[in-house]
Amino acid sequence: MAAGKEIRTKIKSVENTCKITKAMEMVAASKMRKAQERMKAARPYAEKIASVATHLAYAHTEYKHPFVIARDTVKRVGLIVITSDKGLCGGLNTNALRVVVSQMKQWEAAGVGIDVTALGNKGLGFMQRLGANVASQLTGLGDAPHMDKLIGPVKVMLDAYLEGRIDALYIVYNRFVNTMKQEPTLTQLLPLVKMEDAEEATLKTHWDYIYEPDAKPVVDEMLKRYIESLVYQGVAENIACEQSARMVAMKAASDNAKDVIGELKLIYNKTRQAAITKELSEIVAGAAAV
Repeated sequence: MAAGKEIRTKIKSVENTCKITKAMEMVAASKMRKAQERMKAARPYAEKIASVATHLAYAHTEYKHPFVIARDTVKRVGLIVITSDKGLCGGLNTNALRVVVSQMKQWEAAGVGIDVTALGNKGLGFMQRLGANVASQLTGLGDAPHMDKLIGPVKVMLDAYLEGRIDALYIVYNRFVNTMKQEPTLTQLLPLVKMEDAEEATLKTHWDYIYEPDAKPVVDEMLKRYIESLVYQGVAENIACEQSARMVAMKAASDNAKDVIGELKLIYNKTRQAAITKELSEIVAGAAAV
């Protein structure tokens, strides 16, 4: 029963794979809960500081930070691409990189240069294969993002904006909606995006600030914190998306493995039954001949 032995080997191999995917599913589920808690805890701060920064863009101050001043022409842009370090998370990274490629084609068609900051091993590898100009990079983000690691690569882009080497800064990451849905998101960080007309008119009319001791140091520090918080929030959202996508992908792999095992066992039983029937037929034929 050589065929039966081969089938048994296949069944054993698929069962071992199923054990691995089941274990990965449970690990991803555990990490997902922690990542979601971390992401939800960071959201209120990111939303509030974004609101304050937008209000500041319309405040009547004696000092205007370069981050709130739009350039007349955009000749070069910066792009922060956030992906995972590891695979086995479905189409999570593919969907985000598809948005990146689509946007890069539009910029290239318009004659706009692109500098890239890659946060995550998958995005870095993709950008290197694409031949993009990678200005800064960070891999090995881990399960929990740390601001001190993120500041360095992001500062490269902020310095480039202040020095006039880029005229706009964008960020791409996967936004967590729920366990089954993650949306690739492209957001403009710099210059500060204008609000809708009605709200814009309200801000221009009513919003202003009193600074102590001076506007410049307060505004400089606050806008720096604004960019850092949005990048941190993007990384936290992407990690939550990664664990959710991995849990779903590993669950699907485990279910498929069980189906394959069932089919292989059915084939094995049919093969075994056919071999037994053949042997019985030979025995009966031999007895009849005698």
